[in-house]
Amino acid sequence: MKEFVISEVKAETAVLVGLITKEQDEAKTKEYLDELEFLADTAGAVTVKRFTQRVNGPNQTTYVGKGKLEEIKQYILDEEDAEREIGMVIFDDELSAKQIRNIENELKVKILDRTSLILDIFAMRAQTANAKTQVELAQYRYMLPRLQRLWTHLERQGGGSGSGGGKGSVGLRGPGETQLEMDRRIILQRMSLLKERLAEIDKQKTTQRKNRGRLIRVALVGYTNVGKSTLMNLMSKSEVFAENKLFATLDTTVRKVVVENLPFLLADTVGFIRKLPTDLVDSFKSTLDEVREADLLLHVVDISHPDFEEQIKVVDKTLADLGCADKPSMIIFNKIDAYTWVEKEADDLTPATKENMTLNDLKKTWMAKMGDDCLFISAREKINIQEMRDVIYKRVRELHVQKYPYNDFLYQDYSEEEQN
Repeated sequence: MKEFVISEVKAETAVLVGLITKEQDEAKTKEYLDELEFLADTAGAVTVKRFTQRVNGPNQTTYVGKGKLEEIKQYILDEEDAEREIGMVIFDDELSAKQIRNIENELKVKILDRTSLILDIFAMRAQTANAKTQVELAQYRYMLPRLQRLWTHLERQGGGSGSGGGKGSVGLRGPGETQLEMDRRIILQRMSLLKERLAEIDKQKTTQRKNRGRLIRVALVGYTNVGKSTLMNLMSKSEVFAENKLFATLDTTVRKVVVENLPFLLADTVGFIRKLPTDLVDSFKSTLDEVREADLLLHVVDISHPDFEEQIKVVDKTLADLGCADKPSMIIFNKIDAYTWVEKEADDLTPATKENMTLNDLKKTWMAKMGDDCLFISAREKINIQEMRDVIYKRVRELHVQKYPYNDFLYQDYSEEEQN
């Protein structure tokens, strides 16, 4: 049975493949492939070439058309002749077992899709028993419908017509099928055990949350690599792992933060991403419970990213899927120090685009309607941090008074206000 265990990270070379469709234009495909390259880099692979094809939709058997597959194959052979071996080909969408098998037979190299690449990174990043269990469960969920591909080398050993074959059993009476069923049973048993383990962890975490006292819970949410962990370190004066890589944080970290006289709990959560596999969301339920049980969500956005509005939509959709769409929230636009724009030429009469907008111009758009619920900071350069603390203090205090009206934390302040 194939094991999904990463023993070491090797700098392999990778080729990326994406589609341009009616729903996904050329610019969008480029953005997706940029992100896929960042994922590959995080996993330890170096991207050397990209291939795109304009089609109505993915080919059911080979994802891309036969001509494009032949072009990719020829490129791999040419690179091998030049002693530059291609280690893998990564596709930007999830592939079926049939597609993977057909592509592998044609290209003769390792084939990954976006989901398996994300799972690979998660396996590499998992540190605690909780994260490792969640990742393993997600891997098995991904692996189960693709088991047949792992046993194609036994397909021709399925001959013979033993008793009890029956109709429809042609080609299914060999050791390959026996091993396939055995693996399926082992995986299902393992998944059942992992679910029990996660249920126990869930109970423990629920107990931990109950024992945290009468404190407002604030959760940092957002796209992966927007600076949530850096902001967490800044606010809590802790040392949460932060790196310019995707999915640097897998486990939720909770810290007690005190602003002026008011303590609250701040949680740093796993980042979201476009085309996030459903198996991952399901497997990371106990981690995402911190988001579900939060009283206030701080949605951190990388404003220097050219496609930050699309990232906001992805996070909003994921939060809606988690049942958190109606929670009180604020948007914190991070990395204002890295924001760039292109000034239009004086004689350029074409309409201004988003890339021509200064940061001040941007603030006057839909963001202006949000008032204090929209902040602009740089966690790395510590710009506007005090303003952010003041606004968060105000919001947390309002929630605290509503939820715990008889708590002592703010009693001193209320007495002073009444005297004034």
